[in-house]
Amino acid sequence: MGRDVPALVFTREDRRRYRIKMQECLDAFAKMLREERFESERPQVGLEIELNLVDEDAEPAMRNSAVLDAISDPAWATELGRFNLEINVPPRRLTAGGPDAWESEIRAALDHADERARSVGARLITVGILPTLEQKDIGEETLSENPRYRLLNDQVFAARGEDLRIEVDGVDRLRTYADSITPEAACTSTQFHLQVSPDEFAGYWNAAQAIAGIQVALAANSPFLFGKELWHETRIPLFEQATDTRPQEIKVQGVRPRVWFGERWINSVFDLFEENLRYFPALLPLCDEQDPAETLDRGDVPELGELTLHNGTIYRWNRPVYAVSHDRPHIRVENRVLPAGPTVADTLANGAFYYGLTRALVEEDRPVWSRMSFQAAEDNLHTAARHGIDALLYWPGVGEVTVPELVLRRLLPLAHRGLELSGMDEAWREPLLGIIEQRCVAGRNGAVWQKEMFHHIVDSTHAGRHEALRRMTQLYIDYMHLNAPVHTWPVD
Repeated sequence: MGRDVPALVFTREDRRRYRIKMQECLDAFAKMLREERFESERPQVGLEIELNLVDEDAEPAMRNSAVLDAISDPAWATELGRFNLEINVPPRRLTAGGPDAWESEIRAALDHADERARSVGARLITVGILPTLEQKDIGEETLSENPRYRLLNDQVFAARGEDLRIEVDGVDRLRTYADSITPEAACTSTQFHLQVSPDEFAGYWNAAQAIAGIQVALAANSPFLFGKELWHETRIPLFEQATDTRPQEIKVQGVRPRVWFGERWINSVFDLFEENLRYFPALLPLCDEQDPAETLDRGDVPELGELTLHNGTIYRWNRPVYAVSHDRPHIRVENRVLPAGPTVADTLANGAFYYGLTRALVEEDRPVWSRMSFQAAEDNLHTAARHGIDALLYWPGVGEVTVPELVLRRLLPLAHRGLELSGMDEAWREPLLGIIEQRCVAGRNGAVWQKEMFHHIVDSTHAGRHEALRRMTQLYIDYMHLNAPVHTWPVD
């Protein structure tokens, strides 16, 4: 969840002071790494799910404040758009209670929230991009009431100096401009967190980068935007463009984007935080009163507020996270590539695949990132976003291969092995990874189902495009609540 900030105007002095404080935070962070001050004995996993709100006709419902009041649970928070919410599922040990317990906990939270949302005329849907969202639903008035979002919007456009250009070519072609960052609100994601020791961080981050394209291909769930059929995971190019602070002249100079895959494999978590300071100017230069060096000298744990706030405005697809919990600092990999939905069953299957596969790849004698160029990993991500489960991706030792073949023959056994190493027995692994296996066999994920159902409705009823998307979305919500994995959803 993002940090709340007041509404204000920044001065040159604010920016100068913030730059100094960020460097002080980075120095303190380096000292903590050298002195091995981090919690690593009981690593946990976590989950955030972003959701959309719709009315009874499956149209966007701009009611997140009312829904949040009705839910009345601190685990829930607003997101960028008034039609968005987010739940932060409490962290846990990967094997604590088993997958059934985690699934029941998440479903109970979502069912309760949906019931409360209905009381104020809204419903919840977990989907990468809401299919019924139209361009008229996106504008500065769509921003959530929290001042943080308006301040972020103002700073992005102050840096750009011009409107955002959104261009995506798929089955259809989208060309439009936006005068606010609210197109980003169309992008709702699932974020998996993995706490690791500092010594292990680089390996897990590199592994997560290496498999990002495979994750997206398997779980794509965002084929429609503003009524147009685009990429299987349109959320990827949309997010990259909707938060871009660079005008065209700055892009061609090679300045790095804030939505960033990165440019190299790393050797330490420090590399990423150092890059943040080196490459990216502050968007929200807010300083707190804590002196990180003095806090360390007292034997206390610094919050590193400036470092973490700045990190939260750089949208890496796999982002490092520094946090303090129960007076103990820890480091996490935040995996951000996946869309929301379609079901809790699908989400936990995606999580099991991610956690198991990264663990197995880290344990290999010859890590995959030593046999694969970083550019190949980035190319895989965009190829997967464009073509989904039908994509041809590169993998060391096999070259270009279809996603189902790569997963079924190579990666699923590794994911099983990684979960086994993490203490998850076969009875727990099989149902989770079995969903991934059957998704590959059927060749159907959320994006495929949405596209097939949309065209079925158009062909069988001759409904107009928006009406077909609306009916498809209503069916999606019905199947979502049944919690059957998406590869089993009918198209008729």
